[in-house]
Amino acid sequence: MLLSRVFSAVEATAHCDLPCGVYDPAQARIEAESVKAIQQKYQGSDDEVFKQRCVLIKEQRSDLVKHHLWVLWTDYFKPPHFEKYPQLHELFNKATKQAGAAGGKGSMDPAEGQKLLDYIAEIDRIFWETKAAA
Repeated sequence: MLLSRVFSAVEATAHCDLPCGVYDPAQARIEAESVKAIQQKYQGSDDEVFKQRCVLIKEQRSDLVKHHLWVLWTDYFKPPHFEKYPQLHELFNKATKQAGAAGGKGSMDPAEGQKLLDYIAEIDRIFWETKAAA
């Protein structure tokens, strides 16, 4: 009881964990561009060792795409965003699955990499709309 009088709780609210400038879909886009570029290089090579390296590096980049998308999904976007953009949860779900086994990691087809970039472009568009409204 004495401690509660000495240390009173102060409620603080913020839109983000840190100032909003730390969030940007560009991080996911850059890694997704790497995924697609690696898929293209893979298609243009006959060197099996090179192709194995392509698969390994592409999977690492795909994981980074998912990481950057999850950070945006869980840390930047808040309930008011999901109310205004009801497609946002599904869009993130599709994008992260595209970066994972259903897309970028599971395929060496650059068209799958482009699908990932298209999802990220839509997330990017919504992100910048929310930033402009803030």
